[in-house]
Amino acid sequence: MLAINMLATKSFYRGVGILEQSPNDLIEQFTAWLKQEGKSANTVITYERELKKYQDWLQMNEKNLNEFSRGEVQNYIHFLEAQGRSPVTTDKILGVIRTYSKFLKKPELTTEIDIRTAEKNQEIDCLNALQCGDLLKEVKDDGNSRNTAIVYTLLHTGIRVSELCGLDKSHVDLGAKRISVKAPTGDQRVIPLSEEAAHFLQKYIEEWAVNDALFVSKSQERLTERSIQYILKKFDVNPHKLRHTFCQQLVDKGISIEVVSKLAGHKDINVTKKYAKSRMEQMALEDAIQRTFVKGRI
Repeated sequence: MLAINMLATKSFYRGVGILEQSPNDLIEQFTAWLKQEGKSANTVITYERELKKYQDWLQMNEKNLNEFSRGEVQNYIHFLEAQGRSPVTTDKILGVIRTYSKFLKKPELTTEIDIRTAEKNQEIDCLNALQCGDLLKEVKDDGNSRNTAIVYTLLHTGIRVSELCGLDKSHVDLGAKRISVKAPTGDQRVIPLSEEAAHFLQKYIEEWAVNDALFVSKSQERLTERSIQYILKKFDVNPHKLRHTFCQQLVDKGISIEVVSKLAGHKDINVTKKYAKSRMEQMALEDAIQRTFVKGRI
């Protein structure tokens, strides 16, 4: 039986009929591959169990194990976090999917996946007010209305990159200055648009958008998460940093944690509280310096 599985795995690696493979066949070939890699029996059982759970989730989203993207992986991680899975458990499950992606010879499916980390004393990676101003000036000076609209939308709404890619023109109400966003968990929320975000979205839509998808390429194809990452790399930022910046700026302006949590679509308010903690720690550091090095005394 093992010899048969090894033969099946070899044929799989040659790329024979991957799109025709059933999920069960893929799981069977994956477990055979794990055994060839020297994984213990318990590890194989665990990986098989978690991969079947991932397949069940994919099926609910009309996908399966032979046709999923990095976006589906990220959405599944958000789904697990919304269920209350710990960062450690979520990371282990991602490890299973990462190993499966390696088996598929598609490791890019699990690169740069955002996982909520365990509580640590680490600074949140976000832009300060001066850096935000510099970024927006650079983007506008670049002269691409689509890229300008993308940056303003991410920075002034705090939506996830997967949510940005899923936006259609029908989700944008420029008259009421708001957008309707569908979270990875399936929940929907309505987010107000700033005057500037609404202005640059309208300008972009008038110049670019022809199809239903809001953010598109020059060939009118819906932009992928990878495309957004590539666009933002030019300005030395990423979607996660802009989302963190949105949340941190709201907290710094005194907006309540409950409101920030609702706007960001956080299922767990403790995720939002880390921004308040970061602000309090920064204020404590500033106060310590000001109280110690008083002008005229030291």
